[in-house]
Amino acid sequence: MAPPDGVPPPPPPPSSSGRISDVPPSVPPPSIPAPSGRMSFIPPPPVTPSVFEHYRGRVLRFVEHMGEIGSLTLGAARSLFKRPLEIDSTIYQIESLGVRSLGIVAVTSIFIGMVMTIQFAFGLQRFGGIEYIPRVIVLSFLRELGPTLTAIIVGGRIGSGMAAEVGAMNVTEQVDAIRALGGDPAKKLVLPRVAAAMIVMPFLSVFADTLGTLGALGVCWLEYDIRPRLFMQSALETVLLSDLFSGLAKTPIFGFIIAIVGCHFGLGTRGGTEGVGQSTTRTVVVVSIAILVADYFLTRIFVAFLPP
Repeated sequence: MAPPDGVPPPPPPPSSSGRISDVPPSVPPPSIPAPSGRMSFIPPPPVTPSVFEHYRGRVLRFVEHMGEIGSLTLGAARSLFKRPLEIDSTIYQIESLGVRSLGIVAVTSIFIGMVMTIQFAFGLQRFGGIEYIPRVIVLSFLRELGPTLTAIIVGGRIGSGMAAEVGAMNVTEQVDAIRALGGDPAKKLVLPRVAAAMIVMPFLSVFADTLGTLGALGVCWLEYDIRPRLFMQSALETVLLSDLFSGLAKTPIFGFIIAIVGCHFGLGTRGGTEGVGQSTTRTVVVVSIAILVADYFLTRIFVAFLPP
């Protein structure tokens, strides 16, 4: 009997064997979906670079960063005497970088002086050299501990602040607005921060030397019965002005490194708030390593030209 008009014919009954191959080819099996006409593409797994390619890429990125820092330094130096002079911005940065860092410098320098006094006394007691504690402490602070530790601690604070501030301006297109108005970001943003950091670092170093010495003096007086007058007399018999100047001469270079690295990573920030966080982290790491590396070479130079 033929089906009425408009009604599709019923599917053929399954074969007695129940095999899919017995189904006519015009009807797809119920367990296999009909093709949709869309192609799916699964990307191949990424190729793992070799050890040589990995380190080659890192060296190339390092050279690229050094070139960008050199270009930024050259741009800031060229705009040094161009008018208008960024005096107000520089004064504001001096207040922001220097005055607001006095608290952290005071706490760290006092306790470093106290800890170093206890450590040196523990070692010198074995040789009966307690009276040499003032000389060792003051000499160590003036030549190394004061400038270097101050630069590392303060550098982490002000360097990360610069990277976050300039990076936020970059991702919100404020730096592009400065360029669109005919301004130079190296003059408006970089130069005031570099000048302020190079100015405040010597004063922070002297401040750290003074408080570190006072912390050592207090521990010597209270725990080892070394009177303040004897402490200062013993220290001044050993310390020379060249020791003070060799430490202070490092601080403007440390300030330059902190500011130029922070501005470099800030101007290179991409990717919104996540990029700002990455730039801040990189600044702290690079500033700390760069200060220690520069301290080694500066110490070699000063020891050669300022012998004891």
